[in-house]
Amino acid sequence: MPRVVVALADGFEEVEAMAIVDVLRRAEIETVIAGLHGGPVVSARKVRVVPDTTIDTIRAEDFDMIVLPGGQPGADNLNADERVKQLIRDFHGRGKYTGAICAAPYVLANAGVLDGKRVTAYPSYRDRLGGALYQEGSVVEDSTVLTSRGAGTALCFGLALAGKLAGPEKAAAIKEAMLIPDECD
Repeated sequence: MPRVVVALADGFEEVEAMAIVDVLRRAEIETVIAGLHGGPVVSARKVRVVPDTTIDTIRAEDFDMIVLPGGQPGADNLNADERVKQLIRDFHGRGKYTGAICAAPYVLANAGVLDGKRVTAYPSYRDRLGGALYQEGSVVEDSTVLTSRGAGTALCFGLALAGKLAGPEKAAAIKEAMLIPDECD
């Protein structure tokens, strides 16, 4: 069974994090929520989520993908954590998938994995992506890097991630069951 870790930092964007986790779990992908610290992680709008584990227990060799939700100050908190950036480099170095949405692609850039890659992000972050090639699609994929723009594209992003690990047929079935519009194609 494919395994994904979703890294959560205080100040994360609720819709992005929960939509991704929901779609991946519907696809029967083991999805582990890892907080930067023990105990609940508090979102940008004060929603408390109890992670499955902490980032200290995560090893790239045990997972197929790492995903970073955006939101502020969540993305800044992810970016400030060297453990997160090292994990991103570990996943990337092993040829595994890295995903980020909204502000979080800049964390991938600061970890050094976006140079020359086509990516998207929340529009105000387009100039914080280092040597990446910014595009405005809802979901942009380049090799093992998948990125998305924000809360409004979170379901599309979740479907794209599910499609990578569980196959396009599974993603299409989830899309149909959830009545997600065709804009996610």
